[in-house]
Amino acid sequence: MGCATTGTLQSGVYRGTQTSYQIGSLGPDWTPVTVNQQNDLAWHNETKDAVMHVDSDCDPGLDIPLTALRSHLMIGFTEREVIDEEVVPMDGREALRTHFTAKLDGVPRDILLQILKKDDCVYDFGLITPAGPSFDQALVDFEGMLAGFTTTVSPQ
Repeated sequence: MGCATTGTLQSGVYRGTQTSYQIGSLGPDWTPVTVNQQNDLAWHNETKDAVMHVDSDCDPGLDIPLTALRSHLMIGFTEREVIDEEVVPMDGREALRTHFTAKLDGVPRDILLQILKKDDCVYDFGLITPAGPSFDQALVDFEGMLAGFTTTVSPQ
């Protein structure tokens, strides 16, 4: 399930031009969406009015601190307030996980970003929901997708 805008997703394995990785399964209510070459994968959940995405970029020039990468992903959001930020283990490395509230085009949102650098690639994961209970409901599916993430995938 999922629609890749820059590669393919089959049986939970994404294969793109720069990298391949596996993700955990999503809940049944997530519909793939195309975001005009902006993400590897993106989904919308109409019931929860939530969006989640996965993106990768392999460029040795991106070997900058995770906090700088996070700041770049926050561009476009206004009235940002960090709720929680921590370093968490992910696929044998450390990832930066930031939960914040902000406005997007004047609309309040809950946002969770998780960013991982591994083998000259940056992987970023995002969950965006309306402020309130929708975030906690969508977080379960987001965590499931993250739990299955690994860059170690079998050849085709």
